[in-house]
Amino acid sequence: MKSNDIAQTGMIAAVYAACTLMTMLFLGNLAWGPIQFRISEALCALALFTPAAVPGLTLGCAIANVANIALSGTGALGLLDVVFGSAATCAGALFTWKLRAHPLVALAGPVIANALIVPAYLPILLTATGFYTIPFTSISLDGAYPLMYLFGLVTTGAGEAVIMYVLGYPLGRSLARAPYFRGLSPFADESSVGSGTHAGLASDSGSRR
Repeated sequence: MKSNDIAQTGMIAAVYAACTLMTMLFLGNLAWGPIQFRISEALCALALFTPAAVPGLTLGCAIANVANIALSGTGALGLLDVVFGSAATCAGALFTWKLRAHPLVALAGPVIANALIVPAYLPILLTATGFYTIPFTSISLDGAYPLMYLFGLVTTGAGEAVIMYVLGYPLGRSLARAPYFRGLSPFADESSVGSGTHAGLASDSGSRR
């Protein structure tokens, strides 16, 4: 890995972790609970531009989830979120990078990964933090794993979709207009603007891919 990629990975990890911790502090359970709007997930749009976003987002997610163990009081069970939550972020970002030529499809990666993986361990964390029924219902979590998984599949997926397409997609298009990202942009109409001025960046992008 080149030094520039290492620097990008570290920067993305730091920004993701900081944004997630801010969300945890101000929005509480909305950052990790049964209904999730983790605003920092919009940064998965960075995987449209650079492969360094894949390890960067994964590392940032792991750091934030480790911090959440102390903030939410999940104890050792919080390691489930560290391992599997970070794996979901990694899978989603990798999907986005691989399908970056089709941004709208690529941004579905984090939605699918989080919707399938996070609800698999979420009931355990919810029980550990004082949730004993499926949110908004009187159905006990004890023995209701399939229902809770289905609930999490819908709510986690919906929340992630809102973040990725309401925040992430506009973020990607905005970054595509910036000189640094323009030559790396998967948005054809944006990358063609000023192509004469930024031909060097485009050729450098081609060599990196």
